[in-house]
Amino acid sequence: MILKSLELNNFRNYETLKLNFDAGTNILYGDNAQGKTNILESVYVSGTTKSHKGSKDRDMIRFGCEESHIRTVVEKNGLDYQIDMHLKKNKSKGIAVNRVPIKRAAELFGILNLVFFSPEDLNIIKNGPSERRRFLDLELCQLDSVYLLHLSGYNKILNQRNRLLKDIPFHRELLDTLDVWDVQLANYGCKIIEARKDFVSKLNQIVYDIHRKLSGGREELLLSYEPDTEAAEFEERLKNVRERDLKFGQTTAGPHRDDLSFFIWDIDIRKFGSQGQQRTSALSLKLSEIQLVKHSIHETPILLLDDVLSELDSNRQNFLLNSIHDIQTIITCTGLDEFVKNRFQINKVFKVVEGHVSDVKNQEE
Repeated sequence: MILKSLELNNFRNYETLKLNFDAGTNILYGDNAQGKTNILESVYVSGTTKSHKGSKDRDMIRFGCEESHIRTVVEKNGLDYQIDMHLKKNKSKGIAVNRVPIKRAAELFGILNLVFFSPEDLNIIKNGPSERRRFLDLELCQLDSVYLLHLSGYNKILNQRNRLLKDIPFHRELLDTLDVWDVQLANYGCKIIEARKDFVSKLNQIVYDIHRKLSGGREELLLSYEPDTEAAEFEERLKNVRERDLKFGQTTAGPHRDDLSFFIWDIDIRKFGSQGQQRTSALSLKLSEIQLVKHSIHETPILLLDDVLSELDSNRQNFLLNSIHDIQTIITCTGLDEFVKNRFQINKVFKVVEGHVSDVKNQEE
């Protein structure tokens, strides 16, 4: 899988931009706040319809404009796919693949598989459970379009049920309608729970070896999926917590409250791990994500590294760089530091200054 080109129009701080990428390593360098991350964000939106930062469509449109366009060309299995994304301030985005409009995001997922790694990801273990659920959902949606449909259905029913819970104190006659929503929520929720369980199981088969190598054989990492409720018990659980749900006006049980634990030698490193252990485990997780995509779709994903090398010590830098030599990678950094020049094959370099990108002559070792 190769990202061949990117065109932007009125996206973030770019009025217009067109880039052609190398199949190997591409470097975007420049000072902070020049627009490097915006380029990675636009690529991520093309593959997933969403910003890696959780930004809304209107926030990604250039200031003073009403709409924005992103166009990427991807080569996959010897075929080119053109993805057009039309962001609008006050309407839903428009998406077309090979100039044919699509109605559902599920039709887009799987064309452009991406792994995004930013400094914030190094804190995924010590931060709150919402970030770990987001990690599970973003990767599963890329690998399984059916999961995306189930997740979208679950979130829709969850929002409707929560609105109903808030209305019932004022309209007691609505209480009997909760059973209908419970059945639908449990139907979607059970599928999400089973998919997450299977995903973590597959991830564990990969992360164990990666983390042992990364830690010099000193540590063994195990991921543990922590469902808020088991799939078979979900509908019954909703009945058991109904009074609590009515009291708080929200659904207090279900996969929207799941979490993911990380254990080293039976120690929960979310609570008791050092910062070094947490960061090493986060790096292992991201590298495992790459391998899992390879195994699942028999294609190599495109790796987006957003200024993450500066956050790692030399040992972790070396391990990361040695692990991605056969992957198309787009890296942002503030300068062409010596550790990049000396340790890493660079195929193409772009300099980013205030929303303008210049194509620097290819670098040679």
